[in-house]
Amino acid sequence: MARNIIDRWPELPYAAWKETRDTLHLWTQVIGKIRLAQTPWLNHSWHVTLYVTARGLTTGPMPWQGGAFQIGFDFIDHVLQIRTNDGRLREFSLQPMSVAQFYAGVVVSLKDLGIDVPINLMPNEIPDAVPFDKDTAHKSYDAEYANRFWRVLLAADLVFSKFRSGFIGKSSPVHFFWGSFDLAVTRFSGRTAPKHPGGVPNLPNNVAQEAYSHEVSSAGFWPGGGGPIDYPAFYSYAYPAPDGFADAKVAPAEAFFSKDLGEFILPYDAVRNASDPDAALMEFLQSTYEAAANLAKWDRKGLECALGQPRQVRAIK
Repeated sequence: MARNIIDRWPELPYAAWKETRDTLHLWTQVIGKIRLAQTPWLNHSWHVTLYVTARGLTTGPMPWQGGAFQIGFDFIDHVLQIRTNDGRLREFSLQPMSVAQFYAGVVVSLKDLGIDVPINLMPNEIPDAVPFDKDTAHKSYDAEYANRFWRVLLAADLVFSKFRSGFIGKSSPVHFFWGSFDLAVTRFSGRTAPKHPGGVPNLPNNVAQEAYSHEVSSAGFWPGGGGPIDYPAFYSYAYPAPDGFADAKVAPAEAFFSKDLGEFILPYDAVRNASDPDAALMEFLQSTYEAAANLAKWDRKGLECALGQPRQVRAIK
């Protein structure tokens, strides 16, 4: 049987899909807020995130009246699917439509399944936001670029998951934050952090403060969205940033520290065009983490382990 080979690291120029990106950001917020409304609070807002799948993004199972349902974006067939644990399914096509139309379609599909989940209709972490049911301006959906975006998320997810396996301290899952529209993985030193100042647009300060209650080294992928970085990029930051972090030497050579963002940046194209994209990304993740951990004097010996291997139990000395 012939292998189905796809481009794992496709081109993703921000300008070419900006309108689709902005619309999709808001669609994921609608779905993410349903998960937020239905799941108990988990440290650092881990309960609100979406997860990468072999076809798109999912909420995973959410409780409903003794049963469960889940919502997923399929970026291969371009449908939104709502499934219940008793086998029922409602779906509609992902195509050009306003955020208001998307939101209405989700509400109708849920009600067809007997599910009613009121949500806060104001988007988070977006300046000058418009409530979902009033937003008729964002209405683009380019299926090709939505599919490319998911393929990048999937490729990054696999590398992030490998990186995560080298840490036995507290670590987040690899998950997608719909507020900031990025895929992330976070390591914790185990120490508490100074109180976060807050100030994130349309995000309560106590949410940001709970998210950053403990010292972290965090890395992720962001597809771009204006500001000083108007292109897709991988990032890595420390909170609180230790003295000397901005001047640390990291790899690969294309990585740099953005003073505007306060974090290290590796342009996506530097990874995509590398002879071994996975290795280039892993080098960035490891070198930026080491910079944070060394400068902040983390207990690296107690927190780290060798990268995991399939079918091999982690060796205990």
